[in-house]
Amino acid sequence: MDRDADLRRAAELFEPINKRTDEVDGWVSLEVSPLLADDAEATIDQARELHAKADCNVYIKIPGTEAGRTAIEESIFAGVPINVTLLFDREQYLGAAEAFMRGVERRIDAGLDPSVPSVASLFVSRWDVAVADEAPAELRNRLGIAIGKRTYRAYRELLDSERMQRLANEGARPQRLLWASTGTKDPDASDTLYIEGLAAPFTVNTMPEKTLLAVADHGEVGEPLPIDGGDAEDTLTAFGDAGIDVDALAARLQKEGAETFVASWRELLDTVSKQLA
Repeated sequence: MDRDADLRRAAELFEPINKRTDEVDGWVSLEVSPLLADDAEATIDQARELHAKADCNVYIKIPGTEAGRTAIEESIFAGVPINVTLLFDREQYLGAAEAFMRGVERRIDAGLDPSVPSVASLFVSRWDVAVADEAPAELRNRLGIAIGKRTYRAYRELLDSERMQRLANEGARPQRLLWASTGTKDPDASDTLYIEGLAAPFTVNTMPEKTLLAVADHGEVGEPLPIDGGDAEDTLTAFGDAGIDVDALAARLQKEGAETFVASWRELLDTVSKQLA
């Protein structure tokens, strides 16, 4: 197959699931400076500035840390579409969702249009990388999907909640759960592991090109995720029994992710400065 045919086939694989949602994404994401992560006001100002300059459908990426939640709420209130990034577990996701809903509720109270697009990006593959040397063989490459299933259950419960239904009745659109970091890192695992394992209605999946082409070539999409999370809790209990503290690991992964963002940002600035010189 040629590349375009591969991409068409990938889209066709997900058509049965896509039909269950009422919108198609056509957005790009632009990140605020991670150097501002602890400065909510500066992050809010930069998010507004970047959005004002964009001439396309653009999400502004803000980390879903505790420090970032204020900026997320204020940016949603200001009508700026937000991609909440660096989320690693259910609790971090729920914190981001709470900030989003508060921003929307404030817009309704102020008589503003409550339809502000947002996604909440849950990072998946980094979980399995983090425990590759600790997890028993029978649990290898199962933690990321289990975390995704647990978070998906919380997401679907939130969509069905009275609070979210009230917002929808006012014209708000839900914040969509997005699967991020879906490229398989283990060369011995399926290169479509996280795509097939996390196919679900009302979600967005950002695939690296290599993964997307692999899905187009030999991917198989079966039944979508059960809304109750399926076997997620049993799997996570097994990891706990193996001595892996999932809650502590979530905090560590978010901290390390933020540090990686800063390092990449500094490298980018250094490269640009050298080229300008």
